[in-house]
Amino acid sequence: MKYPRSMRLRHGLLPAAVALALVPTFAAAQESPADAPAQEDATTLDRIVVTGSNIPRTSTETASPVQVISRQEIERTGRTTIGDFLQTLTVDGAGSIPKSFGSGFASGSAGVSLRGLGAGATLVLLNGRRLAPYGLADDGQKVFTDLSVIPMEAVERVEVLKDGASSIYGSDAIAGVVNIILRKDFTGAIVKGSYGTSAEGDGNDRKGSLTIGTGDLADGGFNAFLNVEGGKTDGINVRDRHGRKWIGTGDIRPWGYDIISYGGLAGAITNGGRSAGNSPVGNFQRADGTWASLDPDSCAALSNVADQTSAGGGCLYDPSQLSAMTPSQSYINLFTRGTFAINDTSELYVEFGYTDKNSDWSTTPTGVSGVSGYPGGVINSSSGANATILGALHPDNPFGIDGRLRYSPFASVGTRRTHVDNQFMRALVGAKGTMGEWSYDVGYLHSETDLSSTRNGYLRYSVLQAVLTDPDNPYGGWLRLGANAGQTPASVLAALSPTIGADAETSLDALNFNFSRSLAELRGGDLGLALGGEYRRQEARLDPVTYTDVGDIIGLGYSAYDGDQTVAAAYAEISAPVLESLELSGALRIDSYKGGDTATTPKVGIKWTPAQWLSVRGTYAEGFRAPNPAETAGSSVGYATATDLVRCPDGETPIAPGIPCQSTVAFASRPNPDLKPEESKSYSVGIVLQPTDSTSLTLDAWRIKRTNEITQEAPAVAIAQGDFVRGDDLVNGIPGTGTLLAVTGDYVNSNSTTVEGVDLDARQRFAVGAGQLTLDLQWSHIRKYVLIDTSGTEYDFAGTHGNCNVSNCIGTPKDRINLGATWEMSNWSLSAVANYRGSFDNVLPESGSNGCAATFANDDDAPGGCEIASFYSIDLSGSWKPAEAIEVFGSVQNLTDRIAPLDPTTYGALNYNPLDVAGAIGRYYTIGIRYSFQ
Repeated sequence: MKYPRSMRLRHGLLPAAVALALVPTFAAAQESPADAPAQEDATTLDRIVVTGSNIPRTSTETASPVQVISRQEIERTGRTTIGDFLQTLTVDGAGSIPKSFGSGFASGSAGVSLRGLGAGATLVLLNGRRLAPYGLADDGQKVFTDLSVIPMEAVERVEVLKDGASSIYGSDAIAGVVNIILRKDFTGAIVKGSYGTSAEGDGNDRKGSLTIGTGDLADGGFNAFLNVEGGKTDGINVRDRHGRKWIGTGDIRPWGYDIISYGGLAGAITNGGRSAGNSPVGNFQRADGTWASLDPDSCAALSNVADQTSAGGGCLYDPSQLSAMTPSQSYINLFTRGTFAINDTSELYVEFGYTDKNSDWSTTPTGVSGVSGYPGGVINSSSGANATILGALHPDNPFGIDGRLRYSPFASVGTRRTHVDNQFMRALVGAKGTMGEWSYDVGYLHSETDLSSTRNGYLRYSVLQAVLTDPDNPYGGWLRLGANAGQTPASVLAALSPTIGADAETSLDALNFNFSRSLAELRGGDLGLALGGEYRRQEARLDPVTYTDVGDIIGLGYSAYDGDQTVAAAYAEISAPVLESLELSGALRIDSYKGGDTATTPKVGIKWTPAQWLSVRGTYAEGFRAPNPAETAGSSVGYATATDLVRCPDGETPIAPGIPCQSTVAFASRPNPDLKPEESKSYSVGIVLQPTDSTSLTLDAWRIKRTNEITQEAPAVAIAQGDFVRGDDLVNGIPGTGTLLAVTGDYVNSNSTTVEGVDLDARQRFAVGAGQLTLDLQWSHIRKYVLIDTSGTEYDFAGTHGNCNVSNCIGTPKDRINLGATWEMSNWSLSAVANYRGSFDNVLPESGSNGCAATFANDDDAPGGCEIASFYSIDLSGSWKPAEAIEVFGSVQNLTDRIAPLDPTTYGALNYNPLDVAGAIGRYYTIGIRYSFQ
């Protein structure tokens, strides 16, 4: 690729600048050693509140497994958003929502999914309190917290509670809790700026922040803290990675695949001439039922695919070349906190946060046929009575008869584009202190989101029918095709492809109070008690995208809901160190929903410390997730890849050659106001080893069973009830073998899911000359991930590509590992982090088949051995302080520039797994400077 001279210069300067930023770290390593500063002995033991408990304590190691991640550990990865960072954790899994998934329901957001149980089963807190959910429910169903509203520069640490916590926090904490804790007391000022770019010179990221704090609570009676952060990131297009093997192209024939089932090519005529895809010149169905190209002579001029082998008389083109790999985003974050002493025992605190984020995303062009689901049913414009027709009188119809059309009108309306503007606000006021023997914390929270999205490049079905068949239509002329697209009147394009959009609002109001005290002195310490309550009201409204409420937008799913939840809760917690070596804990919470159910959730824990360096711990907890407005008062239509067991009875062998076993199917979901809450039982047991002050290791086994799982009716059930739509492209004329297009079902309490595994966290510090080397390892292993559907059938997703019925279709690898090393000496530091994802079988258990989910053109299992290969990336970062107030820092993500393995099955990205996005983008450089004022 050739660049203008200025771009080539910038492209070359940034890697050099990063290298210069890292050079002092290597140079410092050659300096003569100096005496390391002595560690000061702790003279007091401050009490802290650890995520998962409301009782202050002196130790962060509780009966529950909690991973505490410092600000330094976040910064060393080079990640510039808290969402990007959390998705690298080993405990994140299937159902997480990366910012790169712009074609999903929840475009413009980022979400985390602990244990792979979905973003809706992970409770995200900010300073221990909830946030208003994102305005767009993932998959039209799962309400979750958008991580991109968190100001990265204000983050002090992150605490991840890795077992159930509904007894403390209520609904949604089935898989665990992510508590993002921001700075509270800060004095001085910090100005920070950074710039990042990829090795290809794109994806440029500009970021700046200002942090100011003043006042001393102890001496001056107040502290005020303000953080303002802004940034802009350029998107990356798929075509800009054309040199990274399969990453930048939809044509994966060079790696042994065909054009029918996998990859991103469109426009071919297949199935012996009885099936056709959307073509840039148009494919037309003749009177005998076979398809032919409308203008084969124009294919070379309009297609971006030179090799037309296997086109079958059609015109192949690569729609992925018009879509984005990552979105363009710009944002501004503001967070402020003030703390004011009321007297010697009480203080008032206030917090305010505001975020305005804009995201732009482009995806593949629309076609003139597809499936549009809406509350009134399903419109099938691919076949049957509602099929898109090219009229006999149309000037681009050489056949002179009416016939079905397959056509991609990107030359007229462009590719599909989405813009999302999300504004988020959070305000908190509270008081905390002591009254006699009691400590208290009372606060009122209001949080809200206001989201608007606009879309371009989509087609109105009703207008399309008119401008393809009626010479006297009211829109001013024909939609011209292929080489004649430029002759389409502007009035036709304005009516056919208008700007459409939707608005969404969510709000959260919560009043929380917590009281804690020591009841008695036990042999092992204070008997602690906490009592508290909460009154919370949450509202959510999503308007349908324009015209989707009547099924008039081809290929765009419907999603809308309007509802609220009101809940009152009370809880109690106790911590009893009955012996110096034995601590017992317990909690109980009762949540009462207005007009609904009451949930009672207990939790018990035990921690035994037979030696100072060894602890054994365990917990049992029950949890729940209340049905949200999207499930009880909303409808949605989404799209996912499904295996057709009519065309391929065993899931992998078609009933006729050349017939794909998988297709993109519309899943239409209907609301169910009678849904019961999801319930869960979780268990954990582990050991904590700390043989020396510089060595620690925790090993925890865990198990979560979720029942009454809220999901759409199983496709097999819906099909058995006749709630499906098939095309009329029959295989060899066999009735009922047309392409599976749509399935309709209610939200139901049906499934149960059992997940179990092991987590390891090990840390070791070494004194190396005048410096210190710290090594850390996190390993998460999923031993079992079993889902039982409504029919009683079991599916074990552990180590497979399933479950692709949740967002992204990233699979369930059994192993994820993070390995970090940080070397600190004097005024410099150097860190490296390796992120590893284990290999997994390319099978989809939810399809009802154990066969491989993909095959090569020769019918061998694909990829090789029917396995998605493992992947790792290494991130390097360093910082240097030439003066006390100045810090220069730099990072290189994917240092070795590894390419993500080919994944032909996922729909979350093109030919690579979304977990491996670093291997799609390639090497990425960041350089920055931080200046501190005192």
